[in-house]
Amino acid sequence: MNRVWIVVDALIVLLFVGIGRSSHHHGLRLAGFLSTTWPFAVGLGLGWLYLTLRRRDGASARSGVSVWLCTVVLGMVLRVLFGQGTALAFIFVALGFLGALMLGLRMVASRYLRWRQGRVSV
Repeated sequence: MNRVWIVVDALIVLLFVGIGRSSHHHGLRLAGFLSTTWPFAVGLGLGWLYLTLRRRDGASARSGVSVWLCTVVLGMVLRVLFGQGTALAFIFVALGFLGALMLGLRMVASRYLRWRQGRVSV
C-alpha cells in the first residue's frame, strides 16, 4: 500500500509544480520544471524515508501529515539554501495545495475502504 501512496504523493508534487509554473507563465521546459521540483521531491523522499524507518503505513492521515510537512518545510528550506526564493504567499499556497491533496485523498480513500468493508461484510 505504501508504494501506491508514494506514487500518489509524487504525482501531487508534480501537479503542484506544473500548475504553479503554468500560472506564473514560467512554462514547462524540462530544466525549469526540474529546478522547481527537486527541492519538494527531496522533502517528499525524506518524509517517506522517515515513515519507512518508523515502519508506519503511508495511508494513514497521521503519516500523510508527516509526509506533507516534510515535503513543504524541507522543500522551502532547500529553495532558500539554493537561492530559489520563498515568498510568504508561496509557502501558504504550498501548504494549502499539498496538504489538501495529500491529506484529503488519504481521508477519501480511508472512508471509501471503510464503506466498502461495511458493504462486503453484510
